[in-house]
Amino acid sequence: MMAKQTAVGAEAVAAKGWFKAHKWLILRRVSQLSLLALFVVSPYLVDRLERETWLVKGNLASSVTLDVLPLTDPHVLLQAVLAGVEPHRDAIIGVILVIAFYLLVGGRVYCSWVCPVNMVTDAAAWLRRKLGISTPSQLPRVTRYWMLGLTLVLPLVTGSIVWELVNPVSMLFRGIVFGLGMAWVLVLGVFLFDLLVSRDGWCGRLCPVGAFYSLLGSRSQLRVVAANREACDDCMDCYAVCPESRIIKPVLKGAETGVGPVILSSNCTNCGRCIDVCAVDVFQFGSRNAIDQVKTTSVTGAGARQRTGA
Repeated sequence: MMAKQTAVGAEAVAAKGWFKAHKWLILRRVSQLSLLALFVVSPYLVDRLERETWLVKGNLASSVTLDVLPLTDPHVLLQAVLAGVEPHRDAIIGVILVIAFYLLVGGRVYCSWVCPVNMVTDAAAWLRRKLGISTPSQLPRVTRYWMLGLTLVLPLVTGSIVWELVNPVSMLFRGIVFGLGMAWVLVLGVFLFDLLVSRDGWCGRLCPVGAFYSLLGSRSQLRVVAANREACDDCMDCYAVCPESRIIKPVLKGAETGVGPVILSSNCTNCGRCIDVCAVDVFQFGSRNAIDQVKTTSVTGAGARQRTGA
């Protein structure tokens, strides 16, 4: 196959318009920035407007919304329990609510729709594509699960939540909300690591938080579905933008191999970028039981020839 000469996503922009070719990316940024904004503006609203009720109090690990709704990161609470901390009732309620949500919509939705570090790693991935940076050696993706195990062993050994002291997610949050200067050093390190050392290196190969949520949401209902995979023209744009690109091929080529159209891998972040950049609308959001969403038209014409010749 000849190398593509057009920029990634250019065909989608030409076919659908700029907004539709970036719709899910824009919505993710709105989600991430809005969550951060809630934490930033809440104390100012209390001081300036003399409000007694906070919009949201706490941080991404543990928060209370409107002094009523507790939300607790299950990974953090698990570390705390292993360190010997007895969880408060509100923390337990918060964990139950969070687990129920991610069991429904997908654990790694946290990575693409909530985590502020995702904006950093996405920027590194974009610049990496623009500069044409390619590094031959990559860390194995299983490394993140070893990192996850380490975050759970350290509390047992030390009696403290060691990981949260260096967690880039927590440090970036503190840097944005409280202006802690040293946090930006670690965040810059993550950016440079993804840019120069390993493609999608932090989120895809090292981050234990992503590993934890991939396990949590392994049976979630919300999935990306290659509902129109008959139309695939092998442009490869979805592979270029997907942070877990190896999960795409099985469903795209499933008509030939007997694999269903639903991306069932727990490592899918439901970021929607494959939906955005596809000029022929191969992908859409659906359920894990979305077999009936697939178009039943036979594979004919140039599209079939391109797939079999790829």
